[in-house]
Amino acid sequence: MSERYKPGQKPSNSGQFIEVGPRGGKVNNLEITGIENKPLPPTSKPGNSWVQVDKTKHKK
Repeated sequence: MSERYKPGQKPSNSGQFIEVGPRGGKVNNLEITGIENKPLPPTSKPGNSWVQVDKTKHKK
């Protein structure tokens, strides 16, 4: 599984994130957009974290 981010941590890449529980299971169907170097929002319960599921694709 990808790197876990705690609420308030700043991800190194922008993209879509899902909330996972302490053992790594998906918590709900909510998907958020995390922005590079901006803090991630709080999770629904203490001990949960965010995992990036899709990176933002930039056109050059």
